Amino acid sequence: MRYFKKDIITPAQSSRWSHIWAGFIGDKLATLALAIFVFYCLVAIFAPLLAPYNINNPNFMDLENAEIAPFWISGDSRFLLGTDAQGRDMLSVILYGTRLSLTIGVCAVLIQTALGICIGLISGYLGGRTDNFLMRCADIQLSLSTMMVAIVFLAIFQAMFGMAMYQQLAMLMLILVIGLAEWPLFARTIRASVLAEKQKEYVDAARIMGISPKRIMFKHILPNTLTPVLVIFTVQISNAIVAEAALSFLGLGMPANDPSLGALISVGFSYMFSGSWWICVIPSVTLIILILVMNMLGDGLRDHLNPKTYKD
Repeated sequence: MRYFKKDIITPAQSSRWSHIWAGFIGDKLATLALAIFVFYCLVAIFAPLLAPYNINNPNFMDLENAEIAPFWISGDSRFLLGTDAQGRDMLSVILYGTRLSLTIGVCAVLIQTALGICIGLISGYLGGRTDNFLMRCADIQLSLSTMMVAIVFLAIFQAMFGMAMYQQLAMLMLILVIGLAEWPLFARTIRASVLAEKQKEYVDAARIMGISPKRIMFKHILPNTLTPVLVIFTVQISNAIVAEAALSFLGLGMPANDPSLGALISVGFSYMFSGSWWICVIPSVTLIILILVMNMLGDGLRDHLNPKTYKD
């Protein structure tokens, strides 16, 4: 069937993806970003195995070991990156903090992606009043600052249910708030692609054959609109991690006993100029590298997924 060639992988499509992959691998900066991101993911997954100490152990905090400098300064081989003001091993808490920050970032963006794709598909395919209503909702959402919405919502939740309840649900609340605040970016991108795709012959053929609108949207149109979504996905992960870090710095993020990178930076900031600079600087550098890598990865995907860079 001529009109449904996009349902299978044709030699032309295989050639195109091979060309994109070859171009991406040939881009040293993008490859380096991908390698570092994979390293971060592996560290996050295997944090319990890689961490020198178990942060859930009651003996993990030892004030006798408080504010020990990193190994290259103090010479104490027990703590390669030093300890914080509570005597916790910095390497261990950074490994677990990276795990939490990545988990929050990825889960929040998955929520954004799912909502944005569904709303964008429905809006672009149905058009009319449905499109107008959904896009006006997106406009209202975009007019509100993500940080402002998150701060107000999380502060109200703390006031209503107390700090103890919030600390138990902090991770879930951060994922939901950050995830629900940024869906219009995906929705608008998908809608623009759907408006172009639904005018093509293979969609008309699907309608004539009596295929349901739901199947047309998700099986035929959606696969052809995902290229820009991949780019936005990587960039939004870094934005979500930054948002979580900012909220943690303001005291609205993860609790001190279950820290993310943002929470570690927040706690360590007060020691920045008291001599124990590593408590703040090392988590900050870890976070900065992660955000930089995600942005570089997004730029690489944008360059190599651009159809203009590929010629049959």
